[in-house]
Amino acid sequence: MNYRKLGGSGLKVSEISLGSWLTYGGYVERENAVKAVHKAYELGINSFDTANVYERGAAETLLGETIKSFPRESYVLATKAFWPMGDGPNDRGLSRKHVIEQCNASLKRLGVEYVDIFYCHRHDPDTPLYETLRAIDDLVRQGKVQYVGVSEWTATQMAEGLGTADRYLLDRIVVNQPIYNMFERYIEKEVIPFGERNGIGQIVFSPLAQGLLTGKYTSMDDVPADSRAAKLDWVRKGITEEKLAKVRALSEVASELDIKVGQLALAWILRQPNVASALVGASNPDQVVENVQAVGIELSEDVIERIEQILK
Repeated sequence: MNYRKLGGSGLKVSEISLGSWLTYGGYVERENAVKAVHKAYELGINSFDTANVYERGAAETLLGETIKSFPRESYVLATKAFWPMGDGPNDRGLSRKHVIEQCNASLKRLGVEYVDIFYCHRHDPDTPLYETLRAIDDLVRQGKVQYVGVSEWTATQMAEGLGTADRYLLDRIVVNQPIYNMFERYIEKEVIPFGERNGIGQIVFSPLAQGLLTGKYTSMDDVPADSRAAKLDWVRKGITEEKLAKVRALSEVASELDIKVGQLALAWILRQPNVASALVGASNPDQVVENVQAVGIELSEDVIERIEQILK
């Protein structure tokens, strides 16, 4: 495993992170989820990601129970708050009330005294930035949070966040968690350049486009029964003939390199220095092993150019 510094901080995370969105506490059976986490740790993954909203806390509970046998200092644990956790008017967003309550609830479910990264799961236009960042700064000072993160914020929103933090001497944002894969590349235009200039690293989610870039889907009519697309309509709707054709072409490139198309997709992401880690989901330990094998793969300029031609 290789490790990269997270933005301008001194924190080092594995180039592959393991997430629990749509998996742990959800459609993946408990035994496979536990085995996948243990295999990830065994292979050197030190970065584990979850959120309060994932299966309404069930993902945090399962992850916490699974990692309790690992020395706390040996891994980087992240969780988040923003999305609704109840029906009340204050059960969502980034108000001080919601942030503090949800962080405390997450710590209880995870069975830890602190999380390494606490993310604002989205930007909240209804709450002043100062209120949100002051609340997280208080959690940092209390020892419950180590680093401040955001997810899917624009460069402008992050600039406002940094300006607010600097103005009031609050802990600065050091990580953003955006979607990034061969089919979703919006961060290349502004978010990555902004992160490079301002010490904000990227831990990207959905690097394999919900499994599409693993090559498991060969046609729109042939969806494996145990896949996410078979169980989640919105994942299935993201599969198009155009994308499948591109995956087939990418598979040929991967085959020439004697690697799998998913490993090609992860290596393509990790070519970005501002990307500290690619956040993968895994339904079983074998998927973790396959994803970790992408670490250290270097793509030549010729290969990258071929990929660009396919993706156009």
